[in-house]
Amino acid sequence: MYTIIGSTGLDNVVQLLVVLVIFLFVLAITVLTTRFIGGYQKMQMSNKNIRMIESLRLSNSKYIGLLEVGEVYLVVGVGKDEITPIAKLTKEELPDLKEFESVATPDLKEGFQDILEKVKRKKVK
Repeated sequence: MYTIIGSTGLDNVVQLLVVLVIFLFVLAITVLTTRFIGGYQKMQMSNKNIRMIESLRLSNSKYIGLLEVGEVYLVVGVGKDEITPIAKLTKEELPDLKEFESVATPDLKEGFQDILEKVKRKKVK
């Protein structure tokens, strides 16, 4: 009199495969969106007139930064709520600047595996 309505093993496998395909689709969309947003932000932040050359952390919320603004180099103190100019320098006053000029912006296409290998190499040394 009673009929047992249940799923067979084949139904369970099909459901698992459907959920797996949906998961992979959502994962692929997430990766593509993240790469698109990262590329967009990289283009928005690439200025030709203002460039951060170097920064030094003094405490949790205080930094000293060296900025290149056109042909002038500014040393600024950066706090939680303020930015204070410290000095205005010329290119001749910065003898070690040549090493920064030869260094291009970091390659943001570097993958996680490459970064992980660098960290492993540093720990081994």
